[in-house]
This record gives sequence, C-alpha cells and structure tokens, in this order.
Amino acid sequence: MHESEIARLRKRLEDEYEAARRGLTGLATGAAQHRFITARIRNMERCHKRLARLVGEERATAIALEVWRAR
Repeated sequence: MHESEIARLRKRLEDEYEAARRGLTGLATGAAQHRFITARIRNMERCHKRLARLVGEERATAIALEVWRAR
C-alpha cells in the first residue's frame, strides 16, 4: 500500500482544514474570505478524491472524518 502517500494526504487534509477554520476568524472579510475558504475546501476535496483512489471511498471518508473530529 502507499502508506507515505496516505500520510501525506492526511496531513494535507489537516492543514487545509485548519487554514479554512482560521480563515473564518482572520483579517479577510467578505468575498476575499469566501474565496480563501472555498479554495481550502476544494483542496480538501482533491485530497479526499486521491485518498479514495488509494484506499477506497469508505476509508477515505473515515480518514477525513477523523481529521475533522480531531479539531
């Protein structure tokens, strides 16, 4: 299996989620804030899709939920 790739994608999910969360309370407002958070969500979606190709949809979703629940 691709453990290092899975670990990298999990870390990326963590980082993108944290960035989106911080974007809610950051200095940017309005459209700029929305664009920033939307970009983070799209990056998380790409990570999830890549994880799904590696470990299957169900496991990829479980990994994403683990990340989000840990925050």
